[in-house]
Amino acid sequence: MIYWIIATVAAFFVKGLCGFANTLVFTSILSFGVNNANISPVELLLGYPTNFILAWKERKSIRWNICLPLAFLIVIGMIPGALFLKNANTNSIKILFGIIIVLIGAEMLWSDRSGKKFRQSKPLLIVIGVLSGILCGLYGVGALLGAYLGRVTEDSHSFKANICTVFVIENTLRIVLYTIWGLLTFDVLKQAVVLLPFMLIGLGAGMLSGKFLDEKIVRKLVILMLIVSGAALVLTNL
Repeated sequence: MIYWIIATVAAFFVKGLCGFANTLVFTSILSFGVNNANISPVELLLGYPTNFILAWKERKSIRWNICLPLAFLIVIGMIPGALFLKNANTNSIKILFGIIIVLIGAEMLWSDRSGKKFRQSKPLLIVIGVLSGILCGLYGVGALLGAYLGRVTEDSHSFKANICTVFVIENTLRIVLYTIWGLLTFDVLKQAVVLLPFMLIGLGAGMLSGKFLDEKIVRKLVILMLIVSGAALVLTNL
C-alpha cells in the first residue's frame, strides 16, 4: 500500500502544479509491480474529481470554443482507440505517438525561446483531437492533448482550465466504458476511497506551489512533462 500512497501523492502534486501528467507519474511508479488493468481504474476515479476541482478553480479562463470541439473529437477518437487496443499492435502506435509528443515539446521550447506565437488552426484541431482520443483510448494518456493546448492557451491558468474541462468529459465516458467492461469493481472503488485523502494532499500541495512559482517556470515544467510523457511512451513500448 505504501507504493500506492507514494504514487498518489506524487501524481497529484504534478496534477495540481501542471494540470496533467498524473497518469504518467502514477502508472510509472506502480507499473513495476502492478498490472496496468488494476492501475488505470483506480487512477481514473482519483483523477476525475481533481479535474472538476481545477476546472472550477480556473473557470474564468475556460475557452469553450477550444475545449468543447476538442472533447467531441476525443470522444470520436476513443472509438478506434478501443478497437486498436483489442485488435492491433498497440506498441508501435504508442511509440509513434510518443515520438510526436517529444518533437512537439521540443518545438514548444524552441518557440518560447524565439518568441514565436502559435495560431489556432481548425484542421490541426481536428487532427490533434482525434489522435488524442485514440491515445486516451489506448493508454489513458492526454499528453498529445496537452501539447496542443500548451500552444493555443495564453498561460498556465488557461491551460489548466481547458485541459481539465476536456478531461472531465473524457473521464466521464471512460467511467461508463470501464463499468460496462467490468473494470470498475467494488474493490477498485474501495481502493480509490482509501487513497482519496492522499490525492487531496498531493493536489493541494501542487496547487499551492503553483502560486509561488513564476509563470514561465510553470510553463517550462508543463513542456518538460510533455517531453517526459512522450519519452516514457517510447521507452515502455520498445
